[in-house]
Amino acid sequence: MSTLQLKNVTKQYSARDIALSDVSLSVEAGEVVGLIGPSGAGKSTLIRCINRLTEPTSGEIRFNGENLVTLNRTQLRQSRREIGMIFQEYALIERLTVMENVLSGRLGYVPFWRSLLRKYPGKDIANAYRLLDRVGLIEHADKRADALSGGQRQRVGIARALAQKPQLLLIDEPTAALDPRTARQVMRLIKDICAEQQLPAIINIHDVNLAKQFLPRIIGLNAGKIVFDGAADALDDRVLTTIYGEEDWNPTPEHDAPEWVEAMA
Repeated sequence: MSTLQLKNVTKQYSARDIALSDVSLSVEAGEVVGLIGPSGAGKSTLIRCINRLTEPTSGEIRFNGENLVTLNRTQLRQSRREIGMIFQEYALIERLTVMENVLSGRLGYVPFWRSLLRKYPGKDIANAYRLLDRVGLIEHADKRADALSGGQRQRVGIARALAQKPQLLLIDEPTAALDPRTARQVMRLIKDICAEQQLPAIINIHDVNLAKQFLPRIIGLNAGKIVFDGAADALDDRVLTTIYGEEDWNPTPEHDAPEWVEAMA
């Protein structure tokens, strides 16, 4: 049985503004799926509809057999504890330490007074140290979040999501603000962790080359509709044109230098 199933999910803001149109897909345990497409295609909306940060207009979203669309607020809060979210802008509390940010992933599981006083159970603290070690930040546990680089902040976000002990990861543009080397490191870390824990994940990613390198299955969106769902190695020029529109997908010839290069020659 699929961990996640979407059936005819639609998000319509107005008669002329349809962000998602009859989107259906399934994600199995341990499967890591990339969402690609042009700006405005509906990638972020799709991720936000799954955990109902954005309310879908119609359709079903079944997570472990339960239709998230029909849950009341209390039921949804419980289900969200099993859905880890990793954000493009990290969404860390800058004035708190790395450790405190990771422990905030346990907020849905501890009484309010414990979170207010930052008195987390010993097992949660031990798990947070283990996660920081896994993402390569154990030596930064006591640093404030605002003292970290972008790549380090994203790793804190990954550790925080894993602290929830989720059964599904939703990841929105995890590499958009990172340099190429750090982006590859973050993608490799996410892929490895998902494989280790058999975690399904959906990753909204704008970098097609990164998607092809690290994500075996790709879903292409255009104007709110799925126009491609298949293996990464099937992303040829024809498919990319279907997803993004007409473009010359061949590498730029060496002699065709950018204007700023010619100006400096």
